[in-house]
Amino acid sequence: RYAQLGLVAAQEAFADAGLAKNGLIDDIGVIFGSAAGGLGVFLEQQRILQERGLKRVSPTFIQNMLVDTASGHIAIALGLRGPNMAEVSACATGSGAVGEAFETIRRGDAAAIVTGGSEAVLIPVVYAGFCAMRALAQHEDPTQASRPFDRDRTGFVISEGAGALLLEELEHAQRRGARIYAEVIGYGSSNDAFDMAAPAEGDGAVLTMQRALRKAEIGPERVDYINAHGTGTPMNDKFETDAIHRVFGEHANRLAVSSTKSMTGHMMGASGAVEAVVLALTIRDQVIAPTINLTTPDPECDLDYVPGQARHANVGVALSNSFGLGGHNASVIMSRYGE
Repeated sequence: RYAQLGLVAAQEAFADAGLAKNGLIDDIGVIFGSAAGGLGVFLEQQRILQERGLKRVSPTFIQNMLVDTASGHIAIALGLRGPNMAEVSACATGSGAVGEAFETIRRGDAAAIVTGGSEAVLIPVVYAGFCAMRALAQHEDPTQASRPFDRDRTGFVISEGAGALLLEELEHAQRRGARIYAEVIGYGSSNDAFDMAAPAEGDGAVLTMQRALRKAEIGPERVDYINAHGTGTPMNDKFETDAIHRVFGEHANRLAVSSTKSMTGHMMGASGAVEAVVLALTIRDQVIAPTINLTTPDPECDLDYVPGQARHANVGVALSNSFGLGGHNASVIMSRYGE
């Protein structure tokens, strides 16, 4: 199912970019990711093996459980023979895929890349695992459960989905008269090198944002908006806030920061991809998505989180953060076309 979600998102992105399958295309590739891949397929086939025996296991089982299944299906469906790989970095996967697509194009290895992430993890054992970690939100009203940066936050709301973009070398896009939503100008990644689950008080987040800014060749004061990782767990939101203060200094108090996970839930490996789409649309539409359910401010989370309602704003440069289990961190920076 995760591959189906990813394929649909990729086909929509390809069509939105004004492209159509026309034979085989050698200079467009696919970099697509997932944290869990075909976990649901694995569990279903394990059940069949136990209940019905070895000969009833599907011959397509192996190819459908792999994390690179989505990138393979996308390439086949669209006829793309350029560089192809699957990104896996837990909840930083989607942003990592976008960033690696950016780097692949910068190296001259492809004219364009279909990139993003997908996830299908609404599975009982996944719920059980996150419950055992005490990571999931607890609230009587499900619509109020996801509340990043709120004093009464208790965890995240797990969800699933997919997001995809077409990243394209600028002159290639200009030659074909492409509609350009935004430019990707920076990417940074790091690892906390601390713990598989616990965040390292923002140290890795600081590094990845600094590296993205350095790659973009801009100062912190150029950034207008941050789409935060903002999961709603007590530690993540505090440490991300601290990291933003450390990177942006006094400018942090002038930034708009919001967590769209307050509305979408946490799509694991797909979140960063969906949030990259949000970043591009924020720049195109000059509208910042809000952080909903932020009703009781937390003194330790003291930035402008755009609470409650979307906001019209002049957004020339925007940054998106994604952090994942295993200490993975990724930040992507986009700017207005021609900024």
